[in-house]
Amino acid sequence: MKEASVIFIVTVRLEIYNQHLRAFMDAMKKQARNSLEREKDCRQFDICVDPTDPRRMFLYEIYTDRASFEAHLKTGHFLEFDRRVKDWLVSKKVECWERFETEGGIAFKNRR
Repeated sequence: MKEASVIFIVTVRLEIYNQHLRAFMDAMKKQARNSLEREKDCRQFDICVDPTDPRRMFLYEIYTDRASFEAHLKTGHFLEFDRRVKDWLVSKKVECWERFETEGGIAFKNRR
C-alpha cells in the first residue's frame, strides 16, 4: 500500500475597502506572481473574486509543507505586500489545511 503524502493548503478570505480595490488587486497579482516565481515550494496561488461583490476575495495557496508556508511569511516580498495592504482590508481570515493524497482519492484535514 502506498503511503499518503501531505500537501499544505492555505485559504484566505478577504474583504477590501472599495476605495482601495484597484490598488489592492494590482498588489495582490504582483504578490501571487512573486510567490510562484521566487518560492520553489509555492505550488499554486489562486486569486478568486466574488462575482457579485468584487470587494470579497478568496485566496487558495498550495505549499509543499507547513515549513514552506512559514518561510513564505518571512520573505521580503510578502512582508512588503502585507505592510502595504493592511489598512486596505475590512477583514481577513486565514485558515490552514493539510491535503492527504491517498490511494483512491484525496482527503482534506483542517488545521486552524
